[in-house]
Amino acid sequence: MAEETRDKDFIEQVVKMLVDNPDDVKVERKIDEMGVLISLDVNANDMGMVIGREGATAKALRTLLRVIGAKNNARVNLKINEPEGSERKEEKKSIDEVVDDINKI
Repeated sequence: MAEETRDKDFIEQVVKMLVDNPDDVKVERKIDEMGVLISLDVNANDMGMVIGREGATAKALRTLLRVIGAKNNARVNLKINEPEGSERKEEKKSIDEVVDDINKI
């Protein structure tokens, strides 16, 4: 495994083991003035597995990438791209609804 792609190969291998659709996992590696950026695309149905409860899995992946980067004197970041047709919806509330929610507490 080449030194410069070790981080990319690591994420690809780990994520493929986590998801139900490993063939849909796509990993890109870009280098700029900020360091190395690993971009991850997965099947919409697998997003929950990659993010984990309260983001724990994504946080662990980012931590491991930082360790790999530190070993190679590089700053490595992970960007998880939201898939097309994602079911996640942002709920918009009016200020009155927010105040009502606070008053219920």
